[in-house]
Amino acid sequence: MNVKKLFDLTGKTALITGGSRGLGLQIAEALGEMGAKVAITARKAGELEEAKAHLQGTGIDALTVVNDLQNTDSVKPMVEQVLKRYSRIDILVNNAGAAWGAPAEDHPLDAWYKVINLNLTAVFLMSQTVGKLSMIPRKYGRIINLASIAGLVGTDPRMMPTIAYNASKGGVVNFTRSLAVEWAHYGITVNAIAPGVFPSKMSQGMIDKAEQVIMEITPMKRLGTDYDLKGLAVLLASDASAYITGQIVAVDGGLVSM
Repeated sequence: MNVKKLFDLTGKTALITGGSRGLGLQIAEALGEMGAKVAITARKAGELEEAKAHLQGTGIDALTVVNDLQNTDSVKPMVEQVLKRYSRIDILVNNAGAAWGAPAEDHPLDAWYKVINLNLTAVFLMSQTVGKLSMIPRKYGRIINLASIAGLVGTDPRMMPTIAYNASKGGVVNFTRSLAVEWAHYGITVNAIAPGVFPSKMSQGMIDKAEQVIMEITPMKRLGTDYDLKGLAVLLASDASAYITGQIVAVDGGLVSM
C-alpha cells in the first residue's frame, strides 16, 4: 500500500466529542479533509450549527448531535443516532473536556466531580459504547483521546492551579495505555494526543494570566495554532498508525522536554 493510501480516510466515519469549536473542530476538519464522514457532538446547538456550516462549506459531510456528556444516560442513544446515519464508527475522538481553576486546598468538590466526570468518565463510557456497538464486532477501530501536558507534568506555580483537570488528564493517559493493551486483539488502536497551550475558550483565562510564563517555558516560544494537531490526528486515525497503540504524543512546542 502506498503512503497516500495509508493516510486516506475515504469511506471512514469519525465521531468527535466537543467538536463544535477549538481543538475538536480542528480535528474534525483534518479528518474530513482526508475523506472521512464526520459526526460532531457538543452541548450547544447554535455552536454545532455554526461548525456544521463551516465544515460543509469546505466539502465535508457532517452530522451534528446535541449532547451533554455529563448525562451518562445520554451516551448510548447519541452513539446509536450516529450509527443510524452512518452504520459504523471507525474513528472515535474523545475531545470534550472542562477545567476549573482553584488552589487544591480550596477546590470545590462539585467542581472536582464535574471535571472528572467529563474528562475521564465520559472518555470511558464513549469508548466502551462505541467499542461494543461498532468497533469490537467489526474488529477495527481508531480511538484518539485528548489528554494534556497537564496530565504528564505538574503545573508551574506561576500559572493557574488546575488540580482536578491535571488529575483527570493523568487518568486519560493511563486509561489510554490500559485500553490499548486490552483491545489490541480486536484490531483497535488507542492513542492520546497531549496538547500544550492552545488558545481556546477553556484556556483563555490561563493565557491572560500567564502568557509571559508560558512563552518563557516553551522552547518554541509560541502557542499552538489552528493547524498544529491536524497531522497527528490524521496519522492516529489512519492505517498509517496500524502498529501504533498505547502512545501519548505531546504537541507542545517542546514544553515537557524542559
